[in-house]
Amino acid sequence: MSLADLLKQKQSAILERWLNLILDTYPGDASVFLKKQKNRFANPVGYTLTREVDVLFQVLLAEIDSETLSTSLDNIIRIRSVQEFSPSQAVGFIFFLKRAIREELDGEILEDALSGELLEIESRIDRLALTAFDSYMKCRERLHKARSNELKRKTNIIISRFTSPDSQPGQENEAE
Repeated sequence: MSLADLLKQKQSAILERWLNLILDTYPGDASVFLKKQKNRFANPVGYTLTREVDVLFQVLLAEIDSETLSTSLDNIIRIRSVQEFSPSQAVGFIFFLKRAIREELDGEILEDALSGELLEIESRIDRLALTAFDSYMKCRERLHKARSNELKRKTNIIISRFTSPDSQPGQENEAE
């Protein structure tokens, strides 16, 4: 049996293990909530992670097109880039897939001498991680740009209040 066949056969167990490893990166109460709350609207983070790890696993198996990969990664990275994760923690969830696969299939990999195929799968996972890091950097750039634009907007409002002909130093503006 090939490794791809084993991965498909054990897909549910691998995905569950991978998702739990990802959710364990959240602080105690948040991790418990993300694992237990299945409602899409009450738990959008957990829902997104569940949906997207499945897509990423399909990418790994079938090498789905790069647009699908980018969208799926971006959906996860957008969440993790605004949370209090370091860059390595934000994208490190990809590497948990290696651990999940090894924990689920270790016996079969050794029995069927599939280490060569495992190396290929792990190389694909490494490429996913690099793509995730690129996505993380784009998200952080957008976030910094949005914060900068907001600061500029607030500064312009303050400047316009002090330089408008209606405002006099020491007087309150009646419109406020």
